[in-house]
Amino acid sequence: MIELLVESVRINLKTQQRVVVLKALDQERYIFIWIAHAEAYAIAVHLQKTSSPRPLTHDVMKNLIESMGGRVLRVTISDLVDEIFYSQIALDVEGKEIEVDARPSDAIALAVRVNSPIFVAEQVMERCGIDPKNTTSASSAESEKAEQRQADVDTDVVGAEATDVTMLKERLSQVEDELRKAQARLAELESQ
Repeated sequence: MIELLVESVRINLKTQQRVVVLKALDQERYIFIWIAHAEAYAIAVHLQKTSSPRPLTHDVMKNLIESMGGRVLRVTISDLVDEIFYSQIALDVEGKEIEVDARPSDAIALAVRVNSPIFVAEQVMERCGIDPKNTTSASSAESEKAEQRQADVDTDVVGAEATDVTMLKERLSQVEDELRKAQARLAELESQ
């Protein structure tokens, strides 16, 4: 097993798909897992050390496990079948280890909340891991897919940041406009 760190959550501007980027702890190898918006948000919120006004699904999962006396031991990305990743969450419940099948995105969102390690099976890393310096470790077809995934992510990182800034500026403009309208309405009510 190879231990991973969550490096980042990114967006592909062409497709609006989100990807979680996992980096091998002691190597320059990466795995990209395409995930849904909700799970991307849940992971990003925690990585940015912010919070949601109400508990997100993964916060509820964490609270349920802990309130029943359990703890998350590890998350393992164990297989890749037809470009679908499979993972398990290993729990300690009353001294007994239990493995629960989970989507990697959910397992990762939980792992970052409880600071549990994330592992990938060596055969999965061999099949889809990306080494920016050397992509020859994967088969030719898998190497091409890995290079395309890397290119999709790399070309969109700067654009994603610019899009975030643009969206924030647009939202700020909307809020300022709403504030002006509210102030005008307040002045109108006060004059009556």
